[in-house]
Amino acid sequence: MAHQKDFSTILFRGTLGFLAALTVVLLIAPTAVVLIVSFTDGYSLKFPPVSYSTRWYVELWNASHLHFAAMNSIQVGLATTLLSVVFGVLASLAIVGSKSRAARTLDSLFMSPLVLPALAFGFAALMTFSAVGWAVSITTLIIGHTAVCVPYVIRTTSAALAQMDPALLESSASLGASRWYSFRFVTLPLIRPGVMAGAFIAFMSSFDNVPVSLFLRDARTDMLPIRMWQDLEGKLDVTIAALSGVIIIFTLVMMIVMERVAGLSRRLRQG
Repeated sequence: MAHQKDFSTILFRGTLGFLAALTVVLLIAPTAVVLIVSFTDGYSLKFPPVSYSTRWYVELWNASHLHFAAMNSIQVGLATTLLSVVFGVLASLAIVGSKSRAARTLDSLFMSPLVLPALAFGFAALMTFSAVGWAVSITTLIIGHTAVCVPYVIRTTSAALAQMDPALLESSASLGASRWYSFRFVTLPLIRPGVMAGAFIAFMSSFDNVPVSLFLRDARTDMLPIRMWQDLEGKLDVTIAALSGVIIIFTLVMMIVMERVAGLSRRLRQG
């Protein structure tokens, strides 16, 4: 009986390990293929490449239409991140510091953009702006991205706030500190890693957002993910593979930095 139990345990762990390994391979393989293809010397997206070269990274340096779209995405991403941090931190302070029904309702309201399908939210946002007479522009784009990205900041910041010892704020107040002083010198330094993790996720989510950008952009705000999609759909430009390689490397570097600075993986588990 004991041998049968040991065999079942080994079988379960082996199956679980195999499935975990298979999942990792399926997640990493597409990224690895893109990186390898980006160094092709040919004019087509073929895997594996016949020969290797950095020529498409050189071509990427001269691709002005991609530079324009990248600058738009960066500008929108930075503005979205700033607004998401401001609104997310304020919302987290209100939600975590209260156990009322209003706080729970507010939490559900802020989380609702993540529940809706992204395309449905983008289309609904377009209809809302049209109803109030707002033409699509970079402003509507930032508003739409902020609505989608605020929940990430709320989650990571709320997790950091939940770990704070309330006695610290009570001690600060008993010493005569104002609420603003306590927030600036007590609360903010303690929750800074959570805020930074949320800001990073918000920026990457905005930079990579397609559904909301598809509905709320105009000709002057061509976004990089949509431009890449259009170029691949129309002519399978190998330069897009090189651009994808740059984005992948940049994302990995930023993830490593955020892991060292803010403990990104731990903040995601807590959120």
